[in-house]
Amino acid sequence: MCCGCLICIRTQEVGVVEDLGQFRGLVEPGLNFICYPCSDVAGTLSLRIQQIDVVCETKTKDNVFVKVEVAVQYRVITEKAYDAYYRLSDPTGQIQSYVFDVVRSTLPKMKLDEAFASKAEIAQATKDQLQNVMKEYGYEIMNTLVTDLNPDEINKNAMNKITASKRLKEAASHKAEANKIQQVKAAEADAESRYLSGVGVARQRKAIVQGLQSSVQAFSDEVEGATPKDVMDILLLTQYFDTLSSVGANNLILEHDPSTVANLQKQVSVSFLKNQ
Repeated sequence: MCCGCLICIRTQEVGVVEDLGQFRGLVEPGLNFICYPCSDVAGTLSLRIQQIDVVCETKTKDNVFVKVEVAVQYRVITEKAYDAYYRLSDPTGQIQSYVFDVVRSTLPKMKLDEAFASKAEIAQATKDQLQNVMKEYGYEIMNTLVTDLNPDEINKNAMNKITASKRLKEAASHKAEANKIQQVKAAEADAESRYLSGVGVARQRKAIVQGLQSSVQAFSDEVEGATPKDVMDILLLTQYFDTLSSVGANNLILEHDPSTVANLQKQVSVSFLKNQ
């Protein structure tokens, strides 16, 4: 004798109803009526997106063993809930098997550096393979992600040392180049400074000569009978006494007997007359 029975199916789930062990149909979320015990809910399937994390160890083309972590996101196709429930008993195991197959057939063709740069390609290849197979069993593959690619510790440390050595080499090169530029600029600045100092000294000497020439000419014009030589003697004597005054402040003793003064006067006069 059958009696009515009310069952509740949760949101984002679908119920599988059987009549005496034979599939009768699917029931939607909410309150449903079945004839118990002839009809019964054999089970439910979640329609929410689920994720499975698969860890696979394999070897690259340059013989480095790596652990690859792949996250697969999938869900049950509502229209194919019958296939998902009856045709596949272990969807997780099926997905893991195909992930292992794709990763272990793809990574051995790549070197370690290429594998790190090709994570998106590995993920896409895994997704394409799973979509073609799992769709027949009522499952849709939403996305696949290569979340980690982890070589063994020895190779990881070796890679870090190689990278550190390259960085140190680049830093030393940049430092040497900076020192070179600094020295070149310092040399250029010193040369420019010496050049400008020479120009200043030359202009100073030229101004002194021109001033002396003007003074000699003016004095000769105003004092009748004075020759340029007389004027030069007076100017040199004045400069000599000014020099003695300046040197005396530093407690230095210079010889200034008449013969020495006359000799100095003669030398300076000859020098200025030549310039004139």
